[in-house]
Amino acid sequence: MKAIPPYDVAVIGAGVIGSAIARDLAGTSASVALLDVREDVCEGTSKANTAILHTGFDATPGTLEAELVREGYHLTQEYCEATGVALKRCGAVLVAWDEEEQATLPSLQEKAEKNGYTKTEIIDAGSVYGLLPHLGAGVRGGLTVPDESIIDAWSLPLAFATEAVTRGATLLLDHEVTHVAVGEETTVLGTNHGDVEARWVINAAGLGGDILDQRFGYDRIRIHPRKGELFVYDKLSAELVDRIVLAVPSKKGKGVLVSPTAFGNVMLGPTADDGEDRLDTSTTESGFEFLLEKGAHIFPQLLDEEVTSSYAGLRAAHNLSDYLIEVDEGQRYLIAAGIRSTGLTSAMAVSRHVMGMLADHMNLTERDDLPEPPTMPPLGEHQMRPFADRELLESDPAYGEIVCFCERVTRGEIRDAMNSTIPPTTINGLRRRTRAMNGRCQGFFCGAEVSAQFNASAKGN
Repeated sequence: MKAIPPYDVAVIGAGVIGSAIARDLAGTSASVALLDVREDVCEGTSKANTAILHTGFDATPGTLEAELVREGYHLTQEYCEATGVALKRCGAVLVAWDEEEQATLPSLQEKAEKNGYTKTEIIDAGSVYGLLPHLGAGVRGGLTVPDESIIDAWSLPLAFATEAVTRGATLLLDHEVTHVAVGEETTVLGTNHGDVEARWVINAAGLGGDILDQRFGYDRIRIHPRKGELFVYDKLSAELVDRIVLAVPSKKGKGVLVSPTAFGNVMLGPTADDGEDRLDTSTTESGFEFLLEKGAHIFPQLLDEEVTSSYAGLRAAHNLSDYLIEVDEGQRYLIAAGIRSTGLTSAMAVSRHVMGMLADHMNLTERDDLPEPPTMPPLGEHQMRPFADRELLESDPAYGEIVCFCERVTRGEIRDAMNSTIPPTTINGLRRRTRAMNGRCQGFFCGAEVSAQFNASAKGN
């Protein structure tokens, strides 16, 4: 077997942070490997979140997180425009339900201004109901945040990883790093599929970030999973809420929200339950009861609508007060950890920050032969879908053959996903790339046909 020369950089973790970093590194003269323990990109924390692009109005002023969320918001907007990832600015209202929460609104507005966001407005209860007439009784006031946006949170990290690969990065899925050996010039990462050797290693391992950090001799961050369970309501409920309804933040997070999604549904959640199992994404009876209780208070009419699906995601809760992005020059090692739920917004800015730190230690000459950014499938409810694109239908009738009627996914879209730069390795990966089987019937009608097309393509037929 021919020996593989050492990579210049190995990025561990193919979620939104690791994929963004790999994308930028692959735009230089460096050779890059992107590793992930899962069998697909975006299989960890990045695949299950509230899918909101944050302005950073409520970040802690002066922190690295506040800086990078603010920068990332604008970078991500530009990237979505260039790649077609669904993004819609719908605005948000932070709702106060009692006197204590109402008294907090001025300090939240002051925090937003310290973070450079000056568009918030404190409004009275009548104005809140004017914007959100279906809210439950008891609203005391609110704070508007007009630039909060909803985004296709699956396609964004997939676009980063896709661009990394088209720029020349090597994607190594199903690669669990089991041990680390730091040498004088390179580091050997032992994996379940053999050794991977690299001059530099970047830890973007999300929930596993502290475990990998310990393999480099550190004990500075303690990560545990914080489960967030959510309900996704049918698209017929969309007329009830056209903007994000936020809770007053607490120590555990941003609280339970009600939000439209880029796909036309309405979302209720998340819960915030600390645990120990880093793989447990099961939903629970207690979680459902909690969400129904909160939903009955926030949006009682929403509970009369049909629930399309429920799911749970795990956030990387930790013991630090800010992002942990540091370089160990001696071991040629960089950690980007403790990024939690704001990573979807800040990823591109985190990557820029990382690139600036690495530039002080290695040659990162920018290439002038880069391919064009990928064009991602238009999955947003507000976007032109292939079945409705007459010009596309005339060029290829497969885009007129609807397979999944709930989400109006065509045979051509499934074919394209299976033939993409990073094709899905599982049926759930196909669901994320196309929306097939994600509608109100959850695959009851189309599941057999979608699975047959997936299996045929996976076998090369």
